[in-house]
Amino acid sequence: MTENTPDRARTRFPGISSRAYEHPADRSALVALRSLSGFDVVLRKMSGLINERSLRLMFLGGTVRVGEDQFRHIHDMVRDACYILDMPEVPELFVRQDPTPNAMALGSDHPFIVVNTGLLDLLDDEELRFVIGHEVGHILSGHAVYQTMMQILLQLGSRLAWLPLGNVGIAAIIIGLREWFRKAELSSDRAGLLAGQDVDAAKRANMKLAGGVRLGEMSAEAFRQQAREYDAAGDVRDGILKFLNLLGQSHPFAVIRFAEIDRWAHGGEYERILAGDYTRRDEDDSASVREEIKDAARSYRESWERTADPFVGKVRDVADAAAGAAGGLFDRLTRRDNGPTSQ
Repeated sequence: MTENTPDRARTRFPGISSRAYEHPADRSALVALRSLSGFDVVLRKMSGLINERSLRLMFLGGTVRVGEDQFRHIHDMVRDACYILDMPEVPELFVRQDPTPNAMALGSDHPFIVVNTGLLDLLDDEELRFVIGHEVGHILSGHAVYQTMMQILLQLGSRLAWLPLGNVGIAAIIIGLREWFRKAELSSDRAGLLAGQDVDAAKRANMKLAGGVRLGEMSAEAFRQQAREYDAAGDVRDGILKFLNLLGQSHPFAVIRFAEIDRWAHGGEYERILAGDYTRRDEDDSASVREEIKDAARSYRESWERTADPFVGKVRDVADAAAGAAGGLFDRLTRRDNGPTSQ
């Protein structure tokens, strides 16, 4: 028995802001960037360094464009996700012959989605609906645009690596950005759940990404227990190894995504959004950078209190101090545009 029946009418969210579903750490970074004066202009110019037109032509020539006459069921899923999340422009979607189960959102002015055949072969329709909603969530949040810009900044920054301690500084930036990107993936998982409104399908998709198509050989409860075991680790050494393993990852591990979407689905926030209680886009301009950073810090503290990982306890105070420093930095950057902030 599923927790949300997939064949029932799904709830639509008129005017929903991406802030309604974004992970606090992702949301605080996005709000801070958007609040910087002239940032959008700079962003567009930097994004233009990568030829989006050429990229689209490459997929147009070498893949299958989804539409009324090709992969019609996927075309319907994209339109449905955009309707539910109230995204005005339906992005193009291309199916690429590639056995790797993956999907991505690309571009800035007119973002589009690419889905590999390996993903289509792996997932059933409701699981695929979750993934399509995930990619639409990336576009609605502007992740593709911001990640493109950050990749350019990293390339430019690497030229400073010859400076004293330059490599250390660049490595710190990369670690911070990848942490942001991993939280952006959790944000888009929530968007995928809102689009599909089938909690079981969202969890099954992550199980299949970890273990393949043989779902009958797997158990949701055993996978949840696996997530608990991963979280708890053995000792501080295991915690350090987990941290090092994640440094090069663009996505959280599958058990983490499973546990996070399960927790979000049952933590009250998902149900409030379904009931119509969510942040609207017309409120985005009034978003407070300070408050979003506080929410991000609160979210990390809650996750630290929840985790059984002994390594986290050793670095908790250091991370709290870093979060406070980040808040002060963004305050200074945005005070000129937003005026003095009240205490």
